[in-house]
Amino acid sequence: MSLTATYRLGTRLFWRDKSMLFASVITPVGLAVGLPTLMRHVATGGVANAAAVAHASLSILLAITAFMNITVALTARRDQLVLKRLRSTRLTDGQLLLGQIASTATQTVALIVVCTVAVRFAAGVPLPANPLAFAAVTIAGSAVMSLLGAAYTAAIPRSELAAAYTMPVFLVAAVAAGAMGPIPVPSWLRPVLDLLPTTAVVDAVRTGELVVPFLTLAGWTLAGLVALRWFRWEPRRS
Repeated sequence: MSLTATYRLGTRLFWRDKSMLFASVITPVGLAVGLPTLMRHVATGGVANAAAVAHASLSILLAITAFMNITVALTARRDQLVLKRLRSTRLTDGQLLLGQIASTATQTVALIVVCTVAVRFAAGVPLPANPLAFAAVTIAGSAVMSLLGAAYTAAIPRSELAAAYTMPVFLVAAVAAGAMGPIPVPSWLRPVLDLLPTTAVVDAVRTGELVVPFLTLAGWTLAGLVALRWFRWEPRRS
């Protein structure tokens, strides 16, 4: 087994899991396309409002397709002892995790591209003015959220609780980026929410400024790598 095979395995399992397919593909894509389209046709501001919601909806794709998907998948495979069996191969721990993280990030980037094109036709939202910058920040954001999702599995005691444990992350990410609309938050909380990796990606897409968002993502990457020290390959024994 090679690193490429691990990547292919993660991709194949991603598209074959019908329950996760609905949760991590159909639902976020429906929200990321449906919300801007709704804003375009029923709210004042037309395309401008639709574009703002479309950009904010990137946080939904990152939180669900990247973070939630890999958290639920790895937790289930851990409890089913699949990770333990994979660990007995010639691949290192880092290669096994890298293959899964890269696979999840790839699926997330692909769905972001699909949604970006879809809202162009459905809601008239302009395509990114700088495609290279857009690609760079969405790829980086997808990779960071996949890394954080893998690290987050250490906090989940059983696979049955994985979806519930990731829901607060999704809600906070969506509210912070404005994907749920203009929800007021305390003034002291706004700077904290701006430091989230999902908010950094949305801000970079909205403003075109990349330095601060990439520094934020770099900080979260370091935090994720440190947190992986507590990654568990087997279920907890009572």
